[in-house]
Order: sequence, then C-alpha cells, then structure tokens
Amino acid sequence: MTKRLLFISFLILLCTCKQEKKDSIPVKNPTRNTSIQYAKGFTVEKQPSGITILKVLSPWLNSEKTYTYALIPKEVQAKVSLNRNEYDAIISTPVEKIVLTSTTHIPALEELGLLDKLVGFPDTKYISSKAARKRIEAGQIQELGINENLNTEAVISLQPELIFGFSINGSNAVYETIQRANIPVVYNGDWVEETPLGKAEWIKFFAPFFNKTNEANLIFTEIEASYLEAKELAAKATKRPTVVSGALYKDVWYLPGGKSWAANFLRDANADYLWSTSNESGSLSLSWESVLDVAQHAEYWIGPAQYASYDEMKSSSQHYQQFDAFKNGKVFSTANTKGETGGTLYYELAPQRPDLVLKDLIYILHPGLLPNYEPFFFKPLL
Repeated sequence: MTKRLLFISFLILLCTCKQEKKDSIPVKNPTRNTSIQYAKGFTVEKQPSGITILKVLSPWLNSEKTYTYALIPKEVQAKVSLNRNEYDAIISTPVEKIVLTSTTHIPALEELGLLDKLVGFPDTKYISSKAARKRIEAGQIQELGINENLNTEAVISLQPELIFGFSINGSNAVYETIQRANIPVVYNGDWVEETPLGKAEWIKFFAPFFNKTNEANLIFTEIEASYLEAKELAAKATKRPTVVSGALYKDVWYLPGGKSWAANFLRDANADYLWSTSNESGSLSLSWESVLDVAQHAEYWIGPAQYASYDEMKSSSQHYQQFDAFKNGKVFSTANTKGETGGTLYYELAPQRPDLVLKDLIYILHPGLLPNYEPFFFKPLL
C-alpha cells in the first residue's frame, strides 16, 4: 500500500435484488428497533410480517442522503406488495452470496459465522483475517480489483445478491454500473461513527441480511461489557497523561479532532488529549509549528500515522525530534501489527473490537492498571 493510501486509511479511522409486485401484506407503521444504542448512522425497523426496513442515515461524512432498504424474508415474499420507488433496494433474506468492499466489514462477518457468504473482495491482499485468507487461497473469495475501480465484469460474473459498499462522497460510477445489472449496492457507513461502541454496533447492521439479529446482539453485548469495564478501570487512574497524535503528510500535520473516534478512545482511557476540546469529528489539518507549540512536552505520542520506527520518522522529518515523547521513547504505533500478507490489523479489526483498543491504551497510559495484559494493536515504536 502506498504512503498516500496508508495516510487516507489513517484519516478515515480517525476519523437491489429484483422483486415483482405481489398482493397482500403492505408495509406500514414500522416499529423502530430500540436495540441500537450507540450507532447514529443506521436504524432498523421491524414489521410484524417479518419485513425489516433498514435506513443508512450517514453513509459518508456530511452526507445529505438517506438510503432505505427493504429486507423481505423469502418465506413471505409471495405475499408482499411494495412500492419500489420508496426504497433504494429490495432484498430477499437470508442472503447467500455477497461482495464486501472494506476490510472493516470482515470481522463482523467472521464473528457471525458468515464468511462462506463472501464471494468477492477488492484488494484481497489487505485482508488479515486468517479464516478469510484460507478462503482466498482456496479460490473461494475472488479478487475484484480496487474499491475505487471495481472490476465490474468480475463482479457481475459472480452474481452476488448484493454488495456492501463503501464511499467517501457517494460518487462512484462503478457502483452505478453494477446496480444497472440488478445487483444492489448497500452502503455501510460504520467509518463515520464518532464513538468506539457506535462503530462496533454496526455488526447489527449486517445481521438482518442473514437472519442473525440475535447472534449479533449477543456478540455486541459482550464487546460492550468488556469496553465499559475497561473504561471504569481507566477512571480509577489518579493521573491523566498528556497525549499528542498524528503526523505530517507533506507540510500538513493531520491529527484526530476532539469529537473523533480516536479522540473518544483517549477520553475513555482517561488521557488528556491536547486537542480534545476541538469540535471536529474528523481530522484536523495543522502546521507542525502549531502542533509543537501545544504538544512539545506531551508525555505520550499515540498513533503516529503509518510510521513503524523512530529512524523512519527521523528520515521523514527532523521536526519530530523536538517532541518530548519522541525523545523519551514514548511513541506507540499500530503499524507493526500486521496480518500475514502485510495488511495493518488495526484498520481491519479495531472498529469491531474497541475493547481491545481501549485496553491497549490503558496499559500504555496507566502502567500498573493492567499488569498482566499483552497489548494487541498498539506497540512501542521500533
């Protein structure tokens, strides 16, 4: 992966099946599923008939478009009458063949026991899941090019029942071509969520497509309990260490905004993130001088973008050596935790397992609170 793509991935982290009209069972008066507790980007509405109305409210940052999908159990399909103009896709469930477009989707599918439904993926070399890699090597998951330019012929030849799409602005001509071939694209906006538990709760977004809602609820409940227990432990720390984050890309220092996913991790870890009061939910773009002015004496440097070693940082910019955290060997990165083909595991698994991220941060920032813990994602810079 190029440095540019790695940096984009870092910023993001910090940051239709065709149906014929039938008689009977109209859709009306849906009841919202109140089990969505933290995620702000989607809703689930369940009908007494078994039909599920799923809405994606925030498919990308600052989106003004809401996507509405109707999920119809195959056993009631013959009795359903829907107005196709009211939905972005009408999909029969359970779905048997899908294409994913982001590695962040892989862990949810694996936890739900659904990897056998995945038939294609762009840039398969970046998938770190061991179970998924076995299926790739066995030819059960096909390579489909890159997300921004999917191989449409390869996608159409696989005949998936739907694609779980990922977009940063909604402009994707390839998705439009695929949809004209009667293959629906369902947008997943998990990356827009600001809170760790909100992002993890998107496992409940996948569940209704496969009749796995109960399983998803149980999985998320365990993750939630683990996260909240760690957060409560962090609150017992008597000191809140100061933290700087991010790094330079060309002449601009990108770091998490105060309302971002990454900043919320640091807040829950009981750390004093020095930009926690900013209102941005994405990244901030600053000069290195302004960062130095605020964070020269920060105790820790968490997440220096794609850098894996001090030598790599020094060769990239001499400015880094002016920070105390760099001088004192207190820089921690996820860049050295990789899958067998070189994919950064943090980008893939961290959204699904925020409890592990939080425990890593507590271990680093509050020595002694988790004495027997082995960090999973964040490791000292080499």
